[in-house]
Amino acid sequence: MTGPKPQIVWFKRDLRLADHAPLVQAAALGPVVAIHVVEPELWRQPDASGRQWAFVAETLAELSSAIDAIGGQLLVRVGDAVAVLSALVEETGADAIWSHEETGNSWTYQRDLAVQAWAGGAGVAWHEMPQTGVIRRIRTRVGWARAWDRRMAEPVLDAPLRLHMVTGQLASHPLPTGHALGLADDPCPGRQPGGRRAGLERLESFLIQRGRTYRTAMSSPLGGETACSRISPYLAHGAISLREVNHRLKSAQMQAPDRVWAGSLSSFDARLHWHCHFMQKLEDEPALEWRELHSACRGLRPIPGDPARLAAWASGTTGWPFVDACMRSLIATGWLNFRMRAMVMAVASYHLWLPWQETGQVLARLFTDYEAGIHWPQVQMQSGVTGINTVRIYNPVKQGHDQDPDGAFVRRWLPELAAVPDAFIQEPWLWPGAGTLAYPPPITDHLAAARAARDAVWGLRKTGAFASEARTIQNQHGSRKSGVRGGQNRARAPRKLAAGVDAQLDLFAATFSPDGQ
Repeated sequence: MTGPKPQIVWFKRDLRLADHAPLVQAAALGPVVAIHVVEPELWRQPDASGRQWAFVAETLAELSSAIDAIGGQLLVRVGDAVAVLSALVEETGADAIWSHEETGNSWTYQRDLAVQAWAGGAGVAWHEMPQTGVIRRIRTRVGWARAWDRRMAEPVLDAPLRLHMVTGQLASHPLPTGHALGLADDPCPGRQPGGRRAGLERLESFLIQRGRTYRTAMSSPLGGETACSRISPYLAHGAISLREVNHRLKSAQMQAPDRVWAGSLSSFDARLHWHCHFMQKLEDEPALEWRELHSACRGLRPIPGDPARLAAWASGTTGWPFVDACMRSLIATGWLNFRMRAMVMAVASYHLWLPWQETGQVLARLFTDYEAGIHWPQVQMQSGVTGINTVRIYNPVKQGHDQDPDGAFVRRWLPELAAVPDAFIQEPWLWPGAGTLAYPPPITDHLAAARAARDAVWGLRKTGAFASEARTIQNQHGSRKSGVRGGQNRARAPRKLAAGVDAQLDLFAATFSPDGQ
């Protein structure tokens, strides 16, 4: 083959053409081979679900159409990434692969190590480029926030108008169904649609209309549906880039018409930073997906946990109406606002004393916006096993009274409680007519369970050895902010959730999502 060699662009969790540095770099060097590898083994992992694949499939279909429109083709091939990429190199004569860095689950981490080993042995250059504020192989968090600001301030790369692409002779597979990937039926009637267009629409409507009450409404399970940005799944799967969001946010802040808007946009801005702060934790310590950050907390809860309790929590039948309404809402929509994400996780960990590894997988499958780098640090944080975060044991009844005082949210998702008067809606077991309800009594005494959990968790924290390790953890994983003296960085404990990864920001997202948005 004469002329420049083909350049393979491997689309992973970056399913867009705009602000796609690997695509731009590859296109400058030679004809492009664009590919997405559907990996059946990835979709068999316990954190994967049909709702996530449906979202990805819709996003891939839109990306494929966008590439067609500029004269190219998105190859879709099903199989092991090393085998697929190796075959593609043989077919095309390419000697370079371009992709974005990925902070995924442990399976994708091991897969990337395998691809790296194959590429090195085969003489294929694999160029990985950052797409978030996560920094590979970082030694210290000092200066991390400034580095985030610099990276997000870089210009947004335009989508190419035309590409010289290798097409035609290369075979492409149809997108498989969820069933073909071995995914269970996963009805989610309220799931957000996939695709870049939908993501941009959510972003624009948030910044110019829906987001005005973000600061005050994002904690409400009802108000948050509208007031939160809802861009977390589009960030998680790369339909839009974090840099695009940051640039558009800065423009909106400059044009904020009043103090209410300014305050809400400022809160959203903070959560964009926290999105990457939590992802950096998993990047630095992949074991966070399965092992407690603080060693003293390992073995705190038995694994496996009580299967009856796990099933009741996962199906929204604990007998605590507000908890159950949150879980049923999540099951039906794939989304929950950040405070409720924190609450359902904390209830599972403290009141039901379930291992976070099991409940974390349940939530991962339910979240359309599942982002491993945000999810697992947040799951540990809400379970009291990081050693550096305040232990927050949410009272499930009080949360109902505080966040859903008239029971509107509970009644929407628990129709079996329609006859219960407002005064009893958060504690229907106290209603004289409770015996007539097709609804279970509380699975346990929440006050007694909270006391037992508090004693167990705080009991671990009383030793000097615990404090010493906690300081080490804080130095490695704690956030930094500029100090008032000379702009020096100083450590501070992560702030109270205000998300899961609104920003993947009401972080508990993009699992806790970028926004829990």
